[in-house]
Parts: sequence; structure tokens; C-alpha cells
Amino acid sequence: MRDDERRGMWFAIGCYVTWGIFPLYFRLLAPVPAIDILANRVIWSVVLLVILLTVRRDWGWLRPALHTPRTVLLYASAGIILAANWYTYIWGVNAGFVVETSLGYFINPLVSVLLGVIFLRERLRGGQWAAIATAAAGVIFLTVSYGQLPWLALILAFTFGFYGLLKKQGALRSMQGLTLETGTILLPAMALLFFREAAGADSLVSYGWGKTLLLLSTSVVTIVPLLWFASAARLIPLSMLGILQYIAPTLQLLVGLFIFHEPFSTTRLLGFAIIWLALLIYSIEGIHHQREMRLGVPAPAQR
Repeated sequence: MRDDERRGMWFAIGCYVTWGIFPLYFRLLAPVPAIDILANRVIWSVVLLVILLTVRRDWGWLRPALHTPRTVLLYASAGIILAANWYTYIWGVNAGFVVETSLGYFINPLVSVLLGVIFLRERLRGGQWAAIATAAAGVIFLTVSYGQLPWLALILAFTFGFYGLLKKQGALRSMQGLTLETGTILLPAMALLFFREAAGADSLVSYGWGKTLLLLSTSVVTIVPLLWFASAARLIPLSMLGILQYIAPTLQLLVGLFIFHEPFSTTRLLGFAIIWLALLIYSIEGIHHQREMRLGVPAPAQR
């Protein structure tokens, strides 16, 4: 392994481990309503991004972006979807559904593939179709077993999938795009906190110094892993990045089971096992395809 690939691997591991232990961080904020955590996360992330871009003197992109309606609409939509994803995750963690949030991020890669077929007219190989069908069977099994859809997991999977779909069509670099998309929801986040405080909700400082510092640090725990991810994506093959991404939901699952002691019945284990089988099929097929591409083997006809 080359030095740059080794660095990229550690960036990816650092990113996914951080995301994997996020439930521990957000549970420390549990007395704070999820909507307030979300608003603070948006506000302080924008503040940190503005500081970073100013230090790097990287503002030349902003004026052309703001004068391009398609770019503004695309990143504003991404910001709204990202806020929905963040809120659902924070609420799920603090409401005691860490295991189900982990399921959302296990499903997400296959949802992203499916969205590529629907919206980008991408064509899938047989193994990818098999993986999606197996994952769908796992979701159906969990739905039938519990009498309701695993809606929390599906919201997380689809919001992050649509977020990735929009980002794939954007032209801005990672930090620039994140600044624009969070910037578009900055005023709503500030207005939300203002009106909640006016209505009698707790303010930032009323939570005490410990919670206040945690709320301020939402910027760091949001931006730093994303920068690590951007670096990793440049330095290592997508196949390696795809395998490493399962670190995050695996750690979330372990946190939910062994630290928060959430219930995990045999029925739920079987449903998860079907989805893990789907991910195994997807990963093995992807590795095999990458190997064939390197060897110059002609690809089979796609449907």
C-alpha cells in the first residue's frame, strides 16, 4: 500500500469511527430538545466553515454560485434534506433507537444505488440487483415481524441517499458545497431558536457550561469528519471506501446494544442478518467487478 493510500485509509477510519460513536456524543445532549440541537449544529457549523474558508482565502466561488439559480436551488435542497437527516438521527438516538438508526446506515448504500437507477438512469449488474432484492426482503421481514415499517431507518437511508444524489450533481468542492447548503438554512435555524426562546424555551447559556460547550462543539464534530471523508475519497479507491463505510453503522449497533442496552430480539437479529447478507453480496460483487476492470475483462451485458 502506497503512503497516500495508507493516509487515506486512516482518514476514512477516523471519519467512520467518529460517525460510529456519534450516539455517545448526542446522548450527552439528551436533555436538550432535538430541534434545538439541530439548530445549534447548523449555526455553529456555518461559523466554523466561514472561519476555515477565510483562513484559506477561498471565497472566489461564492459570487458565481449565488448568481447561478440552479446551483442555489440544488444546494438549498441539499441543505433541507441534510437538516431532515440530522434531525431524524438526533431524535432517534436520544429517543432510544440507536439500533434502528444503525439499520438506516446499513441500508443506505443500497438505497443510493437504487436512486442512481431511478434518477440517473444508471444500469445495474446482476449482483447489484440481487443485493437490492435481498435488502428489500430484509425490510419486508422486519415490517411483517413488527407490524410496521422500520420508518426511522428508512427516513435516514433515503434522506442521506437523496442528499448524495444532489451532491453528485453539484460542481462545488466539499467545503464550499457544505458552506452553501448549511448557509441556506442558517436563517431558519436562527429564527427557530429566537422564537423558541421567546416562547419560553431554554437558551444556549441556560443549559449550563457543559451543555453549552457541547452545543458549540457540534461544529467540530460535524465538519472535521466530513473533511477527513473528503480527503479519504481523494486518496483511496472507492471499493476500499465502500468496505470501510460499514464501520460506522457497526459501531452504532454495538453502542446501542452494549452501552445503551437496547432490545435486540432473535427476530430483529434475523432481519438484520438478511440485510447484512445483501451488503455482503453487494461488497463481493463490487470487489469482483473492480478486479475485472483492472484486468481488462469485458463487462457482462447489463439490464
